[in-house]
Amino acid sequence: MATQSSILLASSSKYRKELLSRILNDFECIAPNIDETPFPDEEPIEHVARLAEQKALAIAVKNPEAIVIGSDQICVLEGQILGKPGSQENAIKQLTACSGKSVYFYTSLCVTKGTDEPKDITVVTTKVTFRNLTEQQIKNYIERENPIDCAGSFKCEGLGIALFEAIESKDPTALVGLPLISVNQLLAKFAVQVI
Repeated sequence: MATQSSILLASSSKYRKELLSRILNDFECIAPNIDETPFPDEEPIEHVARLAEQKALAIAVKNPEAIVIGSDQICVLEGQILGKPGSQENAIKQLTACSGKSVYFYTSLCVTKGTDEPKDITVVTTKVTFRNLTEQQIKNYIERENPIDCAGSFKCEGLGIALFEAIESKDPTALVGLPLISVNQLLAKFAVQVI
């Protein structure tokens, strides 16, 4: 069980852990192990918001005194959700489909303490406009960075930035997987001051 002052990140993502460590020194990561299958006719923003809440609650129910941060992210191209590619072949397909187009990333956040308290849930939208990419550029990128565990098949904090024409978002960390501006704002509601 967590102690009263503990903060728990409901995630096994190394990217979210690294991001949260930028503003917090003391927190623990616990994998929420929830079913992430979309509901029939569920809109992408509804889906990603629900997953952040379910992740947070899955950990909060076992750690009612802890402040729990849940987050999720999906990538949407022309109304279709792009998951983590899982293989270089799928990454090539995803980036080929994204070439010259705008892709939307929805990064959700839920911060809660216990399961009965009101939950703060927010979704940050990031619009990524891809350059027109050649097949060779896509293969070169995937060979160098191997982004098979990243939604959309890129790592914007690395070489992936070279794939884009523009990124539009109110929070640059949202695209990496955890919107730190929103995290800071929501933690303040629980009297957690990061500075």
